[in-house]
Amino acid sequence: MKFLSKNIFCILFLFTLLPAQAQRITIDAQIDSTIIWIGEQTHLSFTVSQMPDLHVAFPLFSDTIHGGLEIIGRVNIDTVHLPSGFLQVQHRYLTTFFEDSLLYIPSFPFVADGDTTWSRSLALRVVQPFEIDIESGAVADIKPLFGLPFYWGRIIRIILWILLIWAVLGLILYVLFRKYIQKKPVFAIEKTEPKLPPHIEALNGLNKVKDEKMWQQGRMKEYYTELTDVIRVYIERVFEINAMEMTSEEILDTLRYMRREKKETYEKLQNILRTSDLVKFAKWQPLPDESEKSLKDAFVFVEKTKPEEKTETEEKTEN
Repeated sequence: MKFLSKNIFCILFLFTLLPAQAQRITIDAQIDSTIIWIGEQTHLSFTVSQMPDLHVAFPLFSDTIHGGLEIIGRVNIDTVHLPSGFLQVQHRYLTTFFEDSLLYIPSFPFVADGDTTWSRSLALRVVQPFEIDIESGAVADIKPLFGLPFYWGRIIRIILWILLIWAVLGLILYVLFRKYIQKKPVFAIEKTEPKLPPHIEALNGLNKVKDEKMWQQGRMKEYYTELTDVIRVYIERVFEINAMEMTSEEILDTLRYMRREKKETYEKLQNILRTSDLVKFAKWQPLPDESEKSLKDAFVFVEKTKPEEKTETEEKTEN
C-alpha cells in the first residue's frame, strides 16, 4: 500500500510539471487593422512572452512579410520585464499592400532552445477605395489643370553649358595649383600596397576586437557589431558573396553546403551570427563565457575556412 501511494504521488508530481514546462514561452501575433484601403499602412506585431533564460530566435524578414505584404519601416523592438518574472519581447512592423484582395498571413516559427513554436495565422482585407465607372469598367481619370508649355530642352541645354564651363575652369585651376604652387606632377600615380590575404586581414581584425575588450566593459552591441563585420568581410572575400548586405539567415542558407563538409565549422558560424542578432535586435545580454566563446568560434571559423596558400612552384606554373 505504501509503494502504491509513492507511485501515485510521483505521477501527480510529473503532471504538475508538464503545464509549467509548456508555459515557458507564449507567442501572440496581432495586426492593428484587419481592413485597410489600398496603400494604407497598418502595424503587424509578434509578441513573445518567455522565461528570461530562454534564447528565442525570431523569424527574419527582408522587404516583405508574405504574399506581397510590404515592410515600409524598420522593425521596432520592445523588451519588457513582466511582474510575473517573464520577459516580453515584441517585434513591430509597419506594413502596406497594393492589391484589392483578402490576404492570408500564415503562421511563422519561433525557435527556442531547439524547440519550435508557431504563431497564429492572420487575415487582412485590402479594399479598393476608388469609384469605378460601371459602363466602361475603368477608374475615371482626373483632368489636369491647363498650363502653358514648358520648354525643358532649352533649360537643359543652358544647364549643361554652365556645368561644362565650371568643369573646364575647375580643371584649369587644379592644373595651375598642382604645377606652380605644390610643385608636383599634375596627374600623380599613387602606388597601392598589395592587399593582405583574407584570413590574415580577418585574424588582424579579430585580434583588434579582442584587445579592445568591449564585452568586458558591457558594450555588447558594439562588440558583436565589430565581430560580425570582420566575419562578413572575410566571407565576402573568401566565398565571393555579398555578405555585408545579407541577413544572417541568408548567409547561413548560402553556405548550407558546409553542413556536410565542415559541420562543426558551420555550427560555429551559426552560433556567432544568431547570438549577434539576439544582442543587436532583441537586446539580449549574453553571459561572459558566451561572449568569449563567440570570439573563439570566429578564430576557429577563419582558420578552418582560410584558402590554401600556393607554393612558389605552383605560382610559377600558373604564370
